Amino acid sequence: MSSRDARIGVVGATGAVGTVTLRLLRERGYGNVRAFASARSAGRELDGGVAVEEATPEALAAGGLDLVLFSCGTGASRELVPHAVEGGALVVDKSSAYRLEDGYPLVVPEVNGDRARDALETTHVVANPNCSTIPLTCVLKPLHDLAGLRRVRLSTYQAVSGAGAQRMERLRDEPSEEHDLEFDWPWDGDETEEEAKIRAESRKVLELPELPLSATTVRVPVLVGHAQSVWVETEEPLAPGQAEELLATAPGVRLVETPTPLAAAKTEDVLVGRIRTDRAAESNGLVLFLACDNLVKGAALNALQIAELLLEPARATA
Repeated sequence: MSSRDARIGVVGATGAVGTVTLRLLRERGYGNVRAFASARSAGRELDGGVAVEEATPEALAAGGLDLVLFSCGTGASRELVPHAVEGGALVVDKSSAYRLEDGYPLVVPEVNGDRARDALETTHVVANPNCSTIPLTCVLKPLHDLAGLRRVRLSTYQAVSGAGAQRMERLRDEPSEEHDLEFDWPWDGDETEEEAKIRAESRKVLELPELPLSATTVRVPVLVGHAQSVWVETEEPLAPGQAEELLATAPGVRLVETPTPLAAAKTEDVLVGRIRTDRAAESNGLVLFLACDNLVKGAALNALQIAELLLEPARATA
């Protein structure tokens, strides 16, 4: 069986990420795709002529799917993923349901792609990281490999699409100067769950369980494209020019003069630039700025890349 012939299901197909997932599958030549969503969306026909089916435990457990990409909320994933596995499918889940659970790989293919295959013999589920963790670790990994990470601090500026399609419509309907953005993340002690999540997930993806990392997350009135300011301290000296040369050839990363959400929108790369010496660090400090389409590489594309890693054994035996 060719991997392009794999029978693929997309759960949450009508949402912001699910829509991008279907587009990417179509562009990459996957023709055997089924779309699943809630009962109120069942029967709709999506772009590409795919009819929406209701995502029920029975439908997913019935079999007939080789791989299922979940783009729904944590509660729905916890309910439905086990049924997809029961039906014989491999699963890539984009919610936070399995990210920090023991035994479930948390994968960014450019960083720790080999971990995806661990699921083939165990849980059959691979977790897709947070939309800020993905671009961050793509940039941090090559820096760590060369000079070692001592400490990381960052601030994120996250687009409303990270909160779903309805929030995107609200922003379109209301002028940005009048848009009263909500604080989207609950508190976890003196930081938000999102801030704690980025630290824990980055440690797991990079396999640096003790890495000191502090994050501040902010929602901004931008439709698509998360940006981050990142302050990095390394164990070994690393000049800005060296970091630029390193990141210019890093997989999934594109070096630009000034990354912006607009420039990153609808692209597959993590844009990184403005790399300079951190004048507040005692030693070995760098500052950089990055931007990434949170619906593409920050979610749908990363999950599809994981799926292709899982389907490689099928390609090898085709």
